[in-house]
Amino acid sequence: MGSTSSMLTQYDIEEVQDHCNHAFSQQEIVSLYHRFCQLDRNGGGFVSADEFMSVPEFAVNPLSQRLLRMPDGLNFKEFVAFLSAFSPRTSLQQKIEFIFRVYDTDCNGKVAFDDILSILRDLTGSFMTEQQRQKVLIHVLEEAGYTKDSHFTLPDFMKIIGNSELKMEVEVPID
Repeated sequence: MGSTSSMLTQYDIEEVQDHCNHAFSQQEIVSLYHRFCQLDRNGGGFVSADEFMSVPEFAVNPLSQRLLRMPDGLNFKEFVAFLSAFSPRTSLQQKIEFIFRVYDTDCNGKVAFDDILSILRDLTGSFMTEQQRQKVLIHVLEEAGYTKDSHFTLPDFMKIIGNSELKMEVEVPID
């Protein structure tokens, strides 16, 4: 599975399926492998952030650079695991863990006011001023019983977001 020129074996497919908690069927994994090979332009067995951004659905996402924080690219297993966060078969807990990693911009295991504000900046662009963003965020945090100085760990994040009807499904073209 290291080189994209090789074919997937049944063992490879089952291994990837286990790795992504069965978020995709075996046929979907084969289709994703073909898509992975198309994106892996140099055939090195990894898809870089630039190659991943050639998928229009990700290129237009304001959080795409955060979603694709990867120093060396994704191998096929990592590629499928990344996409599994968007699968309807993925549990709410797994989706929240994925979102937490996106919001944890400094990768310290905590989400702080500045982390959320940074994401909000990416999402709102010039549609809101910095002062408006801060005001909205402070209001939301206070309504949830937190302050601007609060730091959220994954369990805090689970508690807050787990009570919402989170839908994180996108259609990823795999043909």
